[in-house]
Amino acid sequence: MCGFAGCVDVRSATTGEMLEETAKRMAELLRHRGPDDAGVWVDARAGVAMAHRRLSILDLSDAGHQPMLSASGRFVIVYNGEIYNFNEIREMLVRDYPNTEFRGHSDTEVLLTAVECWGLQATLKLLNGMFAFALWDRREQVLWLARDRFGEKPLYWGWAGHHFVFGSELKALRTHQAFDAELDRNAIADYLRFNCISAPKTIYMQANKLAPASFLCLSRGEIHTEEYWSFGDCIAGAMTNPFCGSPEEACEELDKLLSDAVKMRMCADVPVGAFLSGGIDSSVIVSLMQKHSRQPVQTFSIGFNDPAYDESRDARAVATHLGTDHTELWATWQQAAELIGRLPDIYDEPFADSSQIPTLLVSQLTRRHVSVSLSGDGGDEIFGGYNRHNWGARLWKQMDRAPNFLRRGLGNALRSVSTNSWDRAYGSIEPVLPRAWRQRLPGYKVHKLAGLLGATDANDLYTRMVSHWPQPDSVMKGAVSSTCTHFADGSGCVFADFGQQAMYRDSVTYLPNDILVKLDRATMAFGLEGRVPYLDANVVKFAWSLPQSMKIHEKQGKWILRRVLDRYVPRKLVERPKMGFGIPLDSWLRGPMRDWAESLLDERRLQREGFFEPALIREKWDAHTAGEGSWQYHLWDVLMFEMWFEHQNSVSRTEDRVEAVRIGA
Repeated sequence: MCGFAGCVDVRSATTGEMLEETAKRMAELLRHRGPDDAGVWVDARAGVAMAHRRLSILDLSDAGHQPMLSASGRFVIVYNGEIYNFNEIREMLVRDYPNTEFRGHSDTEVLLTAVECWGLQATLKLLNGMFAFALWDRREQVLWLARDRFGEKPLYWGWAGHHFVFGSELKALRTHQAFDAELDRNAIADYLRFNCISAPKTIYMQANKLAPASFLCLSRGEIHTEEYWSFGDCIAGAMTNPFCGSPEEACEELDKLLSDAVKMRMCADVPVGAFLSGGIDSSVIVSLMQKHSRQPVQTFSIGFNDPAYDESRDARAVATHLGTDHTELWATWQQAAELIGRLPDIYDEPFADSSQIPTLLVSQLTRRHVSVSLSGDGGDEIFGGYNRHNWGARLWKQMDRAPNFLRRGLGNALRSVSTNSWDRAYGSIEPVLPRAWRQRLPGYKVHKLAGLLGATDANDLYTRMVSHWPQPDSVMKGAVSSTCTHFADGSGCVFADFGQQAMYRDSVTYLPNDILVKLDRATMAFGLEGRVPYLDANVVKFAWSLPQSMKIHEKQGKWILRRVLDRYVPRKLVERPKMGFGIPLDSWLRGPMRDWAESLLDERRLQREGFFEPALIREKWDAHTAGEGSWQYHLWDVLMFEMWFEHQNSVSRTEDRVEAVRIGA
């Protein structure tokens, strides 16, 4: 796992010294992604500079140093990620090209050799892994950028004057002296809706995210982008060739495929561990890791004093049963507060999934012991684990039968009772409920349901389900927010119900733009590599070949995954309501973080900056602090933007001072 950055002066008008200085400065900001080694390569005549920061995972020797040249010298690469099937590809190369020689045993060298022998597009179709890379073709004078199928690894590109710039994080582009940091107000509106900024947009007008499963070609100043793989085509093919075996046979096949995916991701020349929450997804991964390991697997979890958010007991029980070497951290709001100050720098643009905080905490803990950690991310999207996959389908069937005016009336009635009142009513019966039926934030969920009842169609229902601010245009000045309409269908797919369609949409929007961003930035902030077995292409394809009844069965999501886990862990240890990886944000904002939030939401500040409607923001803040509603997620969106904006202004002032000193010198 690494970080890289670079630039191409399409006019070839920059000296080699200036190109090298620029690339080094861009990559230096990515030191956290690659603390073990650094390198830079420059071709002044072509106007190209590529720089790299290395986190050594495979081939710790100098043979893995980057930027790396191919054997012929034609190609130069800077690369971030892991190709899990690189040994298989290496064997294919040796078989097809007997004279092939390798200087080391890194996947980077195998990737370069494959491109030289088979070409870029043919190579991309063979890769099983997570990656982003920049490849310079010295003969054709062409730059290629490419990103993995699901978007596990980030890649940004844009323009800074007549320089094409690229890098693993936005801060690398931002530091280029010619970069225009004008903000994209429409991207901010999208952020308010989805709590993240979706590809290809970024917070900046002049920067873009390369979409997953895509490559970009820069040739003679012209840009061309293209998909090399389609998630829609993949699942359409799986659905037209469905699995026809019994549930027992499906369970056996899934066990084998996941086991292979986990085993591949345990390959490293450094210690490997795993995040363990005690839920279904991470427990399956750890179970399979322990099956492949002769030593106790190192596992890590976070605990909170608030029982509604504490998963440490469940994680500890699973770890004890499996015999892992388990480490846990009891986190306080003070520890969270220390990390909150770093969020703008870690995420580079506004990002408001509050589970970023426990993910950062567990990553920080894990890096003290290992350099690689496997994660259970992706299990919900692939196997139907979110509530909207399960009860969303049933809800829409019921809603479709009732007149819209009747549904809106019921919604208004539900909202007329405060969230605190719903919480108290639920609290009075919670002690007699089975543990599997207990819910976190019941009042918030009732109000969320009330908002869903006004949906006009299935697409509107999904958009409401995933939206924080349902009408961000009314909150954000001078902006227009997009919706999820363009994700209504997969390529050639005919979805069986709302739940299946929601799983597809989550996989192409929420997963790459939120979940995987959160994981990558949190792990790389501490030089930790995170790996995601559920996103193995073979696992995904098999999951979509299964009938929906094997994923959502008897009102329970991830049914087939639960049956796999039954082979390793007693069901009583993992049967509980879905919690998510959250923090007690609602009570923290009313309590220890109240003064901090108050300063960022000051009405005069908001008016002066000119992004948000201050009255609407303050209305939500006053209601939340008074206990009249649960607006913590809406407010967190605004707080994270305000923190980021303050950080950007601070960075800009620092850069201006540094540039003034440089010019004066």
